[in-house]
Amino acid sequence: MSDDWLSRTRASYDTDASGYAEKVDGLLEGNPYLRASLALFAELVAEAGGGPVADVGCGPGYVTRRLNDLGVDAFGIDLSPEMIAIARRDHPDLRFEVGTMTDLDLPDHSVAGLLAFWSVIHIPDHAVPGVFAQFRRVLRPGGPLLVGFHVGDRTRHRTEGYTGRPISVDSHHRRPAQVARWLREAGFAIEAELLLRPDDDVPGAILLARPHP
Repeated sequence: MSDDWLSRTRASYDTDASGYAEKVDGLLEGNPYLRASLALFAELVAEAGGGPVADVGCGPGYVTRRLNDLGVDAFGIDLSPEMIAIARRDHPDLRFEVGTMTDLDLPDHSVAGLLAFWSVIHIPDHAVPGVFAQFRRVLRPGGPLLVGFHVGDRTRHRTEGYTGRPISVDSHHRRPAQVARWLREAGFAIEAELLLRPDDDVPGAILLARPHP
């Protein structure tokens, strides 16, 4: 945890865990495109032979829950111990671990799929290649990767959480072409790109990729 941004992000989510969990409650039910992307990801995992799937930056575990309901053997990893505590409380039948995507505590080629659902938004540009290298390292050959993120050309710094308490966290908005470039440099082939709400001030994007053989 030597990087200041990593420490600040963890502390901010520890502070705001309950507010964030309340904010995302029901998010999937209100967004058919997100549900469809998770269903497609689950199908790709099954087609690749199945196995454990890592939801990296899982927060309160709502996506991990959805994947398990779709038949995926998903477990969650998050930087924030308070987030993991909420995930374990709300989904006691699922597995959640404290960890960081900058140094995943997983063996090489140990997961059948990996998902980063709006969690790489907190990774600064200089650290993204290393994170994607970690994703490449732990994924099995042919395993799908789903990355969701905010689209744009700016970094938003937040100083107040959903609970009104002080936080200090950056959210990096990026163009799909840049994220795809980093993924290719890490050894991935891009299979699909979905742009969400393109007319909004802050659109979203989802990239689906697989490791090169």
